[in-house]
Amino acid sequence: MNTAVWAHGRLWQAHAPVVSGLDHGFLLGDGIYETIAVREGEPFALTRHLGRLDYSLERIGLPVVPHDVVRGAVADVLRAGEGKFIRLRITVTSGAAPLGLSREPGAPTLVVAGTAGVTSRVCRLVRVPWQRNERSPLVGLKVTSALENVMMARYATSHGGDEALMANTLGHLCEGAASNVFVEKEGEILTPPLSAGCLPGITRSLLLEWGSKQGIPVRVASPGELQFSVLDDVLRLRSHVAVSSVTRGLQVATHLDGVEVVPGPITAELARIFEDEAQANRDPAPERVA
Repeated sequence: MNTAVWAHGRLWQAHAPVVSGLDHGFLLGDGIYETIAVREGEPFALTRHLGRLDYSLERIGLPVVPHDVVRGAVADVLRAGEGKFIRLRITVTSGAAPLGLSREPGAPTLVVAGTAGVTSRVCRLVRVPWQRNERSPLVGLKVTSALENVMMARYATSHGGDEALMANTLGHLCEGAASNVFVEKEGEILTPPLSAGCLPGITRSLLLEWGSKQGIPVRVASPGELQFSVLDDVLRLRSHVAVSSVTRGLQVATHLDGVEVVPGPITAELARIFEDEAQANRDPAPERVA
């Protein structure tokens, strides 16, 4: 089985109509999601993902979904995948309601899906001409209204890449369309601060924790320390860039805007440390987000 879907308490065929045409997740993008990596049949960092899901739901004013329900759905989907799935997606929407912007009181819609596929250790990055609004009310949330990210990803693909990199409105390096970004320069690795408008990525926080524990000079940059123009240094081989997400791990860049770049040695070591730690600890304890 390449795909499995759980909704309304049971498994369904992949393309079964499990969501109402009046669901505001479909009509308005009124919902939250989490993408979770599957490692050898087990969900990675599930407790941390559930914590971020709770935070995001509270931020947009939706009730928290009981963790035992989500964990049960995850287990059902993984069993259906028979060890083939590499990722899960948990989606929670405000549910069905009349046309308009108002929500109906009641239980939200919960859908959990799993899919098979392959992952890569490297990526080709493309800078996009649009910016992330670091003052948006949606900053830091994985919302289902992701059309901005879709357009950025399409731009990257059309320019020979597989991930986009963007600035914020201040001209600071922010994040990728579906990843956080790390820059290796002058003997250390920096990632933009959350104040830049980037997502508080689960992998991002683990890279900071595990890397520091192993003596890797990795840290959160000060506000404004990483200008978007730092990527010009990558092209001049004075620094290096990588992106992270739950499905990518820490993925080093081989190209930026179609130009071949050299992966950084400290970044390569941090990627190795992450894989070793993730292999040993499938559900790391929650920590304060950096």
